[in-house]
Amino acid sequence: MICSRSNTNATAIFAVAFSFFSASLASGEEIPRKAQACVVCHGLSGNSTDPAMASLAGQPAQFIATSLYMFREGIRKDALMSPIASGLSNADMNELAEYFSRQKPAAPAHKTSPENAELGARLARQHHCVQCHGPSLAGLQHIPRLAGQQFAYLRKQLHGFKTKTRADWDGNMAAAVQALSERELDILADYLSGLNPR
Repeated sequence: MICSRSNTNATAIFAVAFSFFSASLASGEEIPRKAQACVVCHGLSGNSTDPAMASLAGQPAQFIATSLYMFREGIRKDALMSPIASGLSNADMNELAEYFSRQKPAAPAHKTSPENAELGARLARQHHCVQCHGPSLAGLQHIPRLAGQQFAYLRKQLHGFKTKTRADWDGNMAAAVQALSERELDILADYLSGLNPR
């Protein structure tokens, strides 16, 4: 079940998932059965239209599988993701990861404010974002793509790393953001979200 809140919520979510699934078949793109529930929040082909929900399209497969593993094992917790991941096998996680990693990221809807463009780029260089996430910030192996990621989602994750309320697999993210102020984290999120992931 998608959410433990009520059967009504779960039914509504699956109904929306089915409508996405039907639309995708009509357009000639087939969504794997296990990914049908994912598109409700993460968008068709993994391109989220909700600023608070992560886009999965074009993320490294290893990152997606690792994230699902962390949710399943309780290392990372979320009211929606934890129950979903709890029923996934390792094979399921790898299948989902491979599917979403092959999808083409959409052009970003977020526009970086002009005053944050230069400062955000400087912060990304100074605080080693480009060393770990790649020169174009498209992600590497178990490290996610930041370019074009949803703004509110990025902002929440960065602040979570700083306050250590967001699970951090190896501690690198928590260490990287400690020197950044709350305002600098917002600037960085604004900059990253406006980058073209293509």
